[in-house]
Amino acid sequence: MARKSARNTRGKIVSAAWKLFYEQGYEHTTVEEIIDLSRTSKGSFYHYFDGKDALLSTLSDLFDEKYEALRETMDPAMPAMEQLLFLNSELFGMIEDSVSLELLSRLLSTQLVTSGEKHLLDHKRTYYRLLRRIIADGQSSGQFSSKRSVNELVKLYALCERALLYDWCLCGGEYNLRDYAAQVLPHFLSGFLPG
Repeated sequence: MARKSARNTRGKIVSAAWKLFYEQGYEHTTVEEIIDLSRTSKGSFYHYFDGKDALLSTLSDLFDEKYEALRETMDPAMPAMEQLLFLNSELFGMIEDSVSLELLSRLLSTQLVTSGEKHLLDHKRTYYRLLRRIIADGQSSGQFSSKRSVNELVKLYALCERALLYDWCLCGGEYNLRDYAAQVLPHFLSGFLPG
């Protein structure tokens, strides 16, 4: 029970921070505002985070919360390819609607230069577990080729998504991320198909 309470406290802080970052901008958001919105304490905040900068790495947590919610709503009978396209569309829609380009760029750049943990590459994340399940099911049902391992296909899929995000940031968000991914991803994923 204590573990779940701690996860909830941390989650409240992360959710409040990203809401404020989106609405006010990262630079204009204070730790005190995050504490107020999350209805937690200064002690709780500093128990989980060294400061506001430490919250940048938690964007992957926000993404995983979205994946948890999507996993519960997704029809398990949906073909594997459709599941991957659905997850991508929903996540990229969330990014466009609730994560500023500045913050996404900041997160991606910190992952490039960090000598510490690369949160986006953590294979224990919900994101990777969900991808492994979908791709493994797709292979066992013959929807995806078995010429490559599940882990290789997961890596390729994640690589494509990151490439789309990096490109969108590099281009200053000049195009609709969700729509562009809906055009590009099916071509990329055709390489997963058998034969």
